[in-house]
Amino acid sequence: MLHERFARVRAGGGAQRIILPEGDDARVRQAADILRSLGAEPRLLGGSSSGAARQDLVQLRSSAVLEHLERALGARGPEALPEALEDPLAVSMAAVAAGEAQAVVAGATCPTSQVMRMAFRVVGPSTPGGTVSSSFLMRLSSGEYQCFGDCAVIPDPTVEQLAQIAIATADSFRALTGGEPRVAMLSFSTAGSAEHASVSVVREATARVRALRPGLCIDGELQFDAAADQLVAAAKAPDSAVAGRANVYIFPNLAAGNIGYKITQRLAGAQAYGPILQGLAAPVNDLSRGASVSDIVNVSLISLVQAAAYNPPGGETRRESGPHHQRARFS
Repeated sequence: MLHERFARVRAGGGAQRIILPEGDDARVRQAADILRSLGAEPRLLGGSSSGAARQDLVQLRSSAVLEHLERALGARGPEALPEALEDPLAVSMAAVAAGEAQAVVAGATCPTSQVMRMAFRVVGPSTPGGTVSSSFLMRLSSGEYQCFGDCAVIPDPTVEQLAQIAIATADSFRALTGGEPRVAMLSFSTAGSAEHASVSVVREATARVRALRPGLCIDGELQFDAAADQLVAAAKAPDSAVAGRANVYIFPNLAAGNIGYKITQRLAGAQAYGPILQGLAAPVNDLSRGASVSDIVNVSLISLVQAAAYNPPGGETRRESGPHHQRARFS
């Protein structure tokens, strides 16, 4: 499915250039060869003192990249810029932020916290003060795809953040699968069956999404069984357009989301692609340090499909200039 989605993006003149800043790693080099065979244009960077990956790092340090790094890191002291210019992760993110490539994928050798901190510092949210969140694209054993959010970034989202997570995850599902999202706002209550402050947040966030995106198919609050099972939905939420047929699940907090996707992965045998970062000014995605070559290829394809949604051929860019900062934790 990901290969097909990327093929459509490529046929439509969409994004193809992706930077892999861990070009010294053998898995990354193998993944780059596969990506080239699929029609992508991977660029490998590396921190070693010699070799092609090192030469690409030097060549990528253009005036636009330098100017972006100065703006992004200038307040961090006089040593920040020289250090960044020797850091493939920082240079690659500045290049994407400056429009010299479409996406960055890293994390095969770097910790997740390092990848995400650099993304916040150098790329930043797409809008000032905007919500940066994550989702996982889940491929069930049946072959069906679903999106879970947020499973990696915001521990206790506010009403506004939860609404933005829902919108971003619905957009990710549409971009990555081509399907129409049906969004379930999850809770331990269904349609008023329980009262609690956390339930109120889910209800208010659902109302906020409906005001912002009146055409989006969304319902909440719903328990997971009501969202996923048609028989339970008929009993608990018979009037819901989402209950029993959801394909996008929005968890009320990071604990629930992180536990939920891992249960689905480990007990149901689902494949989990992600975390897919949402709300950044340009696509940046993280890998597990145990990532396989196939994982790197798939996350790279996801990132390029995301990039096409950010910058549709012949359309207006969604990218904002300059980084903006948001407080967050990372799993």
